[in-house]
Amino acid sequence: MAETHSTFSLRPGDAAPGFQLPAPDGTLHELHAIRGNGGLLVVFACNHCPYVIHLAGALGSLAGEIEAEGVATVAISSNDIEKYPADAPAQMAVFAARHGWNFPYLFDESQEVAKAYGAACTPDFFLFDHELRLYYAGQFDATRPKSGQPATGDDLRAAVKGMLAGEEPPVRPFPSTGCNIKWKAGSEPPYFA
Repeated sequence: MAETHSTFSLRPGDAAPGFQLPAPDGTLHELHAIRGNGGLLVVFACNHCPYVIHLAGALGSLAGEIEAEGVATVAISSNDIEKYPADAPAQMAVFAARHGWNFPYLFDESQEVAKAYGAACTPDFFLFDHELRLYYAGQFDATRPKSGQPATGDDLRAAVKGMLAGEEPPVRPFPSTGCNIKWKAGSEPPYFA
């Protein structure tokens, strides 16, 4: 399982690419309908990745904290479920419930949404302001699955705080680290190499 660092195609100030994706129960969710008054955190995730599993509970807690500040959260799984059936929608609902994800967890079957965001790994974090302009794309925190340290979300929490305070976006935040998105054969984006 290769460790991958995200390569961003979005830059600070870029608009969030639109989407309409289903939750495991088939309910469709649209970008503008799920955003919060203060912004939106978009997380590319999956069920089987040890990097996601490592921080899943902390992400559930952080999402609750920032929701109180008006920042909504949505997670999106874009993995090829034929090769990785553990990431299928039926398992997504179980995973979300287990980790306290009280936010939409959506399935990007075509993988086009992941490509539009330039997502490269799971997890990959994109924080947008109240106008849905990119403020931060970077890591959750400095912990890793075998670090022996619990996930805290310190980097992302600081980014949310700075965004809500009207500060300038962080310069060169440390990129997300995790497992590469499992692209369908022949569907790999140009930035995947």
